[in-house]
Amino acid sequence: MSRRSTTCLRCCLVVFAVVSALAVCGPALYWRLKESLKLGGSSKPSCPLCTCECPPPLSLLKIAPGLANLSVTDCGGNDPDLKQEMEKQFVDLLTEELKLQEAVSEERVRHMNITFAEAKRAASQYQREAEKCNAATETCEEARERSEALLIKERKVTSLWELRARQMGWEGE
Repeated sequence: MSRRSTTCLRCCLVVFAVVSALAVCGPALYWRLKESLKLGGSSKPSCPLCTCECPPPLSLLKIAPGLANLSVTDCGGNDPDLKQEMEKQFVDLLTEELKLQEAVSEERVRHMNITFAEAKRAASQYQREAEKCNAATETCEEARERSEALLIKERKVTSLWELRARQMGWEGE
């Protein structure tokens, strides 16, 4: 490569680096410049200065003096339950955990069985009610069919009497 092309390549890389840096940092710089011009251009600030009369923060020693003493050597040494629990072996702890999980699962199964029995009882009650409703509907349908047949029969008799009355000279309404 010639010296001229190397210089051109370097210039291109420098221009590319500057453009990349402006593309990355440009928006943040733009908004910061815009905010500073807005604040500098106006005569009064957008909100008044805060006057804070807050008490100094409390130290950890004042809040909980026992926490500062981290050199506790016999933590829980006087508690027999804690001592007994700490002496248990890992297998004993796992066995105890499995027993607890089994008890929980048995309780869930019992609860599920009770819920299932209640659902079956409600379903059978709804089934009985539906059967009663169907029987009543069938009875009503049969009664409607009988009354419809009687009505047709009555209309035939009425038209027969009307025909006889017209034959005897009745002129109707």
